[in-house]
Amino acid sequence: MKISENWLRTWVNPAIDSHTLSNQLTMLGLEVDDMDPAAKPFTGVVVGEVLTVEQHPDADRLRVTTVNIGTGEPLQIVCGAPNVRVGMKAPVATVGAVLPGDFKIKKGKLRGIESQGMLCGASEIDLEDKIDGLLELAENAPVGVDIREYLDLDDHVIDISITPNRGDCFSIRGVARELGVINQLAVTSPEIQAVAATITDEKNIIVETEGCPRYLGRVIKNVNTKAPTPEWMERALARSGIRQHSILVDITNYVLIELGQPLHAFDGGKVHGSVYVRQATSAEKVVLLNDQEVELTDDIMVIADDEKALAIAGIMGGLSSSITDETTEIFLESAFFAPLHIAGRARRFGLHTDASQRYERGVDFELPLIAMNRASQLIAELAGGDFGPITVAENEGYLPKREAIELNQSQVDQLLGYSIESSFITDALTRLGCLVTVKAEGEWSVIPPSHRYDIAIYQDLIEEVARIDGYDNIQMSLPVIDVKLAQYQDQFELAALRQTLVTLGYQEAISFSFADAKLEKQLNADVQPLALANPISSDLAVMRSTLLSSLIPCVQYNVNRQQSRVRFFEVGLRFDYQDAKSINDLKQIPTLAMIAVGSKTAESWHAKPQVMDFFDLKGEIEEVLAAARIKAEYIPSTRSWLHPGQSAEILVNGQSIGYLGRLHPSLENDLDLGVTWVVEVDLKAILQKYVSNFTELSRFPSVRRDIALLINDNISVREIQQLIENTGGELLDSTWLFDVYTGQGVEDSKRSLAFALLWQHPTRTLEDSEIKTGMDNILQVLETTYQATLRAS
Repeated sequence: MKISENWLRTWVNPAIDSHTLSNQLTMLGLEVDDMDPAAKPFTGVVVGEVLTVEQHPDADRLRVTTVNIGTGEPLQIVCGAPNVRVGMKAPVATVGAVLPGDFKIKKGKLRGIESQGMLCGASEIDLEDKIDGLLELAENAPVGVDIREYLDLDDHVIDISITPNRGDCFSIRGVARELGVINQLAVTSPEIQAVAATITDEKNIIVETEGCPRYLGRVIKNVNTKAPTPEWMERALARSGIRQHSILVDITNYVLIELGQPLHAFDGGKVHGSVYVRQATSAEKVVLLNDQEVELTDDIMVIADDEKALAIAGIMGGLSSSITDETTEIFLESAFFAPLHIAGRARRFGLHTDASQRYERGVDFELPLIAMNRASQLIAELAGGDFGPITVAENEGYLPKREAIELNQSQVDQLLGYSIESSFITDALTRLGCLVTVKAEGEWSVIPPSHRYDIAIYQDLIEEVARIDGYDNIQMSLPVIDVKLAQYQDQFELAALRQTLVTLGYQEAISFSFADAKLEKQLNADVQPLALANPISSDLAVMRSTLLSSLIPCVQYNVNRQQSRVRFFEVGLRFDYQDAKSINDLKQIPTLAMIAVGSKTAESWHAKPQVMDFFDLKGEIEEVLAAARIKAEYIPSTRSWLHPGQSAEILVNGQSIGYLGRLHPSLENDLDLGVTWVVEVDLKAILQKYVSNFTELSRFPSVRRDIALLINDNISVREIQQLIENTGGELLDSTWLFDVYTGQGVEDSKRSLAFALLWQHPTRTLEDSEIKTGMDNILQVLETTYQATLRAS
């Protein structure tokens, strides 16, 4: 919104310069985008009156004039403007004047005739040219007065960005209120005198929609629609970005910018019968003032007479009832339209009008009568006319309600983070136009003014107090957090688990939690399945005790359809109903299960299919456990449904969390499957939280020593490796098995196991004696415990 600074200062005039005023508005939330001067700087231009005009003897297009500028002898000025004439008043740039663009006026000769200055058009003094020729001033313009003073050119055009919640500031009145509050000054509004009715003519107004709680209308006859718009009004509108039209349109626009209330004047002779405010009928059409014909819907509110729709309410008038030069009678409208009944309608037709912009945000519902009186006053002064009474149609039940808001000091202090004196709070809210009742010290009951739709809860009031106190005064402080922070922990998430398994080549299966009782028995003869009272089908009749009873049928289904390589995983619940007497005793155990048949890798051109074995499966489950930051150990499994030599229990901290291995060959035969590898682990054991730790890598070299042991083949590698790690001491960094040999040179009951031992110190280089001591200790313990001996090379 653009407004004139000087016009604003007629309402409230704080003792501050333009720059400070601009900053104040911005800090109040009314951001000033630009503040441009009304005209660029220039000097030496005054009001002059043309006394004589004669033809230049040597130039057809030039005239020799004498001009009175109020300093004694008239000036002789040669002028080429086509509209120069005797008696007119126009700007005169005297000798020594400096016009915009650093154009200096000097005494000179034009075709031999001396010229003592220059008569100016509008563009010469940085105004808009409306005619080809001189800028014609009013007949009563005082001769000799500086043109900047006369045309009020020492002014600024303030361009303010109004936020959607501050519709009350779309006017001089609204902005002046804000400046008055922040500077603690009274706002001086123009004296508005109600124009008494001189005739009895009035229109019957019928409101048929709740979207218009208040509608005012007035018949004015014998209006001079050809009356000129006064220069002060034209200038004020121009600086607000509104072009001059006719006296009646200019007056309604002036009141719009001044007070913020949209008005509309209909040609009274074109309004037939009563005036209706109603919803449009489906497919009803109206031609608007911009010559655009629109088809309406029943959610559009219109102003209509007995015959047709005359205007879209709150948006734009219709062409059929528009004012022309022949108009002598008008019907003046001033109304309050509910924001929700206007919002979005203008954009639907590609329109954006000053009226819709304000009604969408909310116009003060107490303003229509004030604006009607102001417009009537200006029409009477500038265009004359006979005025009928003001007709009011309203439904108070649909008017916005201004409910009291309870506020207390503790709420203010808590929300702002610092304390503001209660006297300032009372004063600030009162100056904002609120009705403030002090209930007790630090307690208020506040009724917002009718123009502030954005104040509805106590937080809004506190925001207003902070705004008036000044955002710069808000104290900066760090929040006090009286909590003990828990140690940060990472966690292996289910999504990461799924991604790891998919990367390993498995596809997720999602199945029922029910299974076939026969398959449950095949997997574990000791289980007593818990039967469902009303099963979906016979093969989904019991609660599954293992996810394998769901995955095996999936594998069978795929194998029977020529899919030789199948790899599935499932994350779901299995049910432990051992010792369960009822459904309430049933234990639900989140579980991860994996199943694989076929080759290790898919067939391709660069590698032959390899048969999958136990160690391939173990490597895959170790990748899953490594992603979960879990270190596991493995011991042979004794589960009846697993191959006794190709299966293992998975131990974490000595406790089994699941198993892996091949199905028992007899079970594979019963299920008509080939070699089938399975894994089933407790999901909670995998999805554990962990704290990431980093140990700095040693900058010193490591030393590797290898040992080959002859040892009884009934001793597990896990036991031997644990003994080496426990005996090697702090300098032993890691150890691993890299060779197993049986055959020639090794007794039948024994085997050769070769281990690599890596030694390293974090802060220094190791000495040979330290490594030798460690090796000797390990060999001695191995010999004592397992009767192991070093194998000769």
